[in-house]
Amino acid sequence: MGSGCLESIQRYAGFVKPAPGRSNRQVVIQHLGNCMLFVWLAVAVATTEAGAGSALGLSVTPPARRDVITGSLTYAIHVTNQSAFTVEHVRVTVELPPSMQFLRATNQYSVTPSISVGESNVVFLYPQVNAGEVARMRVSVLPMVVGSVTNTVSVSASGMPDPISAQSAFTVRSIQVSVHDPAMAREGDTYYLFSSGPGITFYSSKDMIHWRLRGRVFPSEPAWARNVNPAFNGHVWAPDIIHRNGTYHLYYAVSSPGSIRSAIGLATSKTLDPDSPDYGWEDKGIVLQSVPGRDLWNAIDPNVVVDDEGIAWMAFGSFWSGLKLFKLDANWRAPAHPQEWHSIAKRERSVFVDDLEPGPAEIEGPFIFKKGDYYYLFVSWGLCCRGTDSTYRIMVGRSKNVKGPYLDKEGNSMALGGGTLLLGGNPAWPALGHNSAYSFDGKDYLVFHAYEAADNGLQKLKIAEINRDENQWPVIDEKKLFEYESVVVK
Repeated sequence: MGSGCLESIQRYAGFVKPAPGRSNRQVVIQHLGNCMLFVWLAVAVATTEAGAGSALGLSVTPPARRDVITGSLTYAIHVTNQSAFTVEHVRVTVELPPSMQFLRATNQYSVTPSISVGESNVVFLYPQVNAGEVARMRVSVLPMVVGSVTNTVSVSASGMPDPISAQSAFTVRSIQVSVHDPAMAREGDTYYLFSSGPGITFYSSKDMIHWRLRGRVFPSEPAWARNVNPAFNGHVWAPDIIHRNGTYHLYYAVSSPGSIRSAIGLATSKTLDPDSPDYGWEDKGIVLQSVPGRDLWNAIDPNVVVDDEGIAWMAFGSFWSGLKLFKLDANWRAPAHPQEWHSIAKRERSVFVDDLEPGPAEIEGPFIFKKGDYYYLFVSWGLCCRGTDSTYRIMVGRSKNVKGPYLDKEGNSMALGGGTLLLGGNPAWPALGHNSAYSFDGKDYLVFHAYEAADNGLQKLKIAEINRDENQWPVIDEKKLFEYESVVVK
């Protein structure tokens, strides 16, 4: 209590004489006013500095229970200001278990926070949470292993002595492999699957159904990536894997969405088995680079094919002027000299489209697969990466020469916009694409990703056997889209 309050009580009790010309009543009223002001200020300061802890409430709602988890999980987080005062600088930290891959974070409160994503957490930083209001947010993750998962959220704020926390638990019973742009190889009795993602994620399997997540090719990202494209976000695109002279060659792309500022890189390893002492990826740097204003082709989506003479060629490209093919040098690390290039597939693009824009020529992901007398060129038309709004479909043409021309069933050149539809999706799987193709034990397989409508358009691994019609054109039974279901195991 302040001295003014004490003096008022003393005067009121007659212990202190008033100043000349003033009554005890006047002095008491003045000092009681000072006392009330002091008490109000003390309460306000105490509420701001120490009341935030008791003012805030936290709740975490786990994802809806499902017996089989095939895709993303979303946690709902509510931070409630239960007081009559605004709480400032509210920090909400969502811990990400190692078995979860972050997908997205969204705010559903009128006050906009900054959102940052780290290696192991997501942080929402609100300037304030107003009195009596609830800050609502959601975090979506992709489970990468089966088993019990615990989600922990903590909240701190200005004037809050200790953070508060809450947890929720969820059991992942079974999940499918969620990948983009899959490429596959077999070493011994084990299949290895590589996917676009942070550092290139990869899996292993004995049967092409049950897959174990094995980690990343790059612990972080290629050292040179941001020099090529400052907007590169750590996601390495569209791997292609091929074995040569006792060494596995893994080609990949660095870029950013809608950009032609791109490069194709190469990493090598003696084995694909991360448990082997010979395992270890060595980055060999850039194979090919596209530069805005100089090139009208995009250096992404690589695929290497070896022709009947043992010469290696790289197909690549996305949008712009379409898909190209060039001869690799003897080391498979750069274009051969003298250079030899061919245009193998494209779609219509107006000359009036800005060279820096992808334009309407929706074509990418070439993969050349030799079977019998023909080289088959698979490509993806349409748009990827938009969930159920994606329009991806797989087209095909063929040629008896790796250089082309690649013709569709009607004899139209793919370099002039031709292509025969192989898979176009259906209501359950509205879009699919970016495939690779392989022969194992006398059977041919198409490996690709597809977006499932029932799981909010999440992309999932699909593997289907390739059959042939009477004219040796590839045929895929669409029922295989429903029959094949991958499983992630520990």
